[in-house]
Order: sequence, then C-alpha cells, then structure tokens
Amino acid sequence: MPLTTTVRPIDPSARLRALPPYLFAEIDRKKRAARDAGADLIDLGLGDPDRPTPGFIIEALRQAVRDPATHHYAPGRGIREFRKAAAEFLARRFGFSADPDRHILALQGSKDGISHLPLAVVNPGDAVLVPEPGYPVYTSGAIFAGADPVAMPLLDSAGWTPDLGAVNRQDARRARLIWTNYPNNPTGATVDLSWFERMLGFAGEHDIIACSDQAYSEMHFSAPPPSLWQAAGADLDTTPAIEFHSLSKTFNMTGWRLAFAVGRPDLIDALVAVKDNHDSGVFAAIQRAGADALHGYDHPDITAMRQVYRERRDALIPGLRAIGCAVEPPDAGFFVWATCPPGADSMTFVSRCLDEASVLLVPGSGFSAHTDDWFRAALTVEVERIEEAVARLGRLFR
Repeated sequence: MPLTTTVRPIDPSARLRALPPYLFAEIDRKKRAARDAGADLIDLGLGDPDRPTPGFIIEALRQAVRDPATHHYAPGRGIREFRKAAAEFLARRFGFSADPDRHILALQGSKDGISHLPLAVVNPGDAVLVPEPGYPVYTSGAIFAGADPVAMPLLDSAGWTPDLGAVNRQDARRARLIWTNYPNNPTGATVDLSWFERMLGFAGEHDIIACSDQAYSEMHFSAPPPSLWQAAGADLDTTPAIEFHSLSKTFNMTGWRLAFAVGRPDLIDALVAVKDNHDSGVFAAIQRAGADALHGYDHPDITAMRQVYRERRDALIPGLRAIGCAVEPPDAGFFVWATCPPGADSMTFVSRCLDEASVLLVPGSGFSAHTDDWFRAALTVEVERIEEAVARLGRLFR
C-alpha cells in the first residue's frame, strides 16, 4: 500500500521572520505577472544592466575556461591573478597601494561580502548602523548575525547623507559596523572625501568598523567618486575599515557574480574564515576574465557605457518633470530618484504606472517610511524605450 503522510508546513526560523519583505523579490513577482499577462512592459525597476558584457571580457573567459587548471576549486581568497589586478586597479583609479595577499579578497559579488561580513565580526545584541533608504542587505546581514540594525535616516535636506551627530549615544556605543554607500542607491547622491573623513572620525571615536559599498564608483558623469581609502589618515594596515568593489554594474557582469573587498588584514581574514565555511570560491575562469576587466576599466567600451547612461538620464528627467516630479540629475550611478507627482504616495503612483501604463518603477516606501513620496527609476533600457515610458506617463498624469 502507498505510504501516506501529512504534509506539515515548515516553521521559518526567527531570523527569517525578523526580515522585512525583500523589496526586489516583490518587484520581480509583479514584473513576471505583467509579462505573463501580455503587457508591453518597460522595466525601470531592478538595476540590472541591459547591454551585454563587453566582448574583450567574454573573450578572456572563453580562453580561461578552456584551461583545465581553472576547473578545480579556487583558493578561498581568490586567485592571485585577480587579486593582483584588483590592487593595480585601485592604484590606477584611486591612487593607493593595497597588498594583493593581505588586503584583498575575491567575492561572489559584493552582496556576498556585505551579507557575510556581520557573521565574521558582529555578535548577537550588537548594533549595525545602516543608511535608510539603503540596500536591504545591510539590514538583513545584521539580522542573520543576531545584531540589531539601527537606521540612519538619509534626508534630502542633508544631500542624502546621515547626520552622524544624531546617532543615539547608546546605539553608537554598542555599534560594531557602520555602512555607507556612495554613489548611493537609491538616491544617486555622491560625496567628497570630507564625508569619508567625518565617517572615519565617528567610527574611530566609537570603535566601529567602517564599511563602504562602492558598487557604482565607476558609473559617473562628472568627477570620479572617491574611495574611503583616499581619506586623510586612512591606512590599510591600521584603520578598522573595509570597502567593497563590484564588477557587476561597471562591466555589465551582474550574472557573473564577481567582486572584491579591500580592507585591514584582520577584517579580510575574518571574512575569509566565514566564506571558507559557506562556499568554495569564485570559478577561476571568471576571475581570470575579471582580471582582464579590471585591467581594462578605462577600455572604450566601458567609457562609452557612461555616455549611454548619461543619454538615458537626460531623456528621462524632462519627462518626469513634465508630470510634476521634482528630480535632480544624478552625478553617478544608473538610478534616478524623484518625488511622486503632487498628492500621490509612492505605492499608489508606482501601482498606477504599472497597471495603467506598463511602466515598472520602485516605490520609495520600499526603502524607508520617510521616503514614501519618492520613487526610483533605473536607466536600464534604451533611450527609445525611456522616451516611450515618459510618453505613457505623460498621457496618464496629464
């Protein structure tokens, strides 16, 4: 006779229950539903580059994957060829020296390092200072480590930077990490070196590890954004800090999952120890191709993409202003951050754009409660589609 069993739903862990809803999973669900319904969807939602990875990087992968030496487990820190290329990139782009063997770690995308760092250095009950609005993984990483995420509000009036002086003294005393992200997602804000100097001063005063997420540092339209490690007094051997650099957006390599961290050796060692117990490294062939990408960060294909994003930005902003949105052109990144038309909250506005115009945007309320009248648009479709999107919105909100 067939065995019969009663199916009992699992009881999610307290860690999972503590997580806020993952914004991008819900956006992806809505996008699939619209496409399944046959909508001609213009996707300005998720930040995934639409152009293919440049040919010189694909060719490097093609050659690397044919070498059987790349078919084995890669070293946990990453192959030296990639770490050396990362150090050379940092020296050329930012002007500081990093030791490939002590200061640099290869990652399966910066999300990998950002989410695992709290497991390496944070204890249950510690606090993690996170920007709000900000990348959700700063919060989820803290929760998975048993820490308390403490929001630092980013306000338009302060150029979308947190007021470090307003951090509660008790939270500052128990904080273990502080996250910063400039160029910023979702706001597109940038900062100069004085900001990093203030943050490092605050972190040093309270014995906090400073963490910088530089996923968008190479997507700039004016002055190249700085690194935390360029700040006065920052020293890779003594300053308790770590920075994450991603190849995803710069080189249109989101699906390749490749990034690196550069930081004080004990922080790198701690992150390596966690990752050695979670994964088996980045495929060596991808790292070899990544090394070629970093060597070619100023390749014509890469600089041309900045112009593409500039053209898309400049096509989108006038159309948003025409329907009553307040928006400033971002100096970096590939997101536009704008207010909703007068009288509309972000969920109502974004829902109407999707349901009635088949234009997908991201509501500001998904990032924080105090940005409920803002929304984010990604510059990840061609100019012609952006022009079509603003034409549809113009007909909807005229």
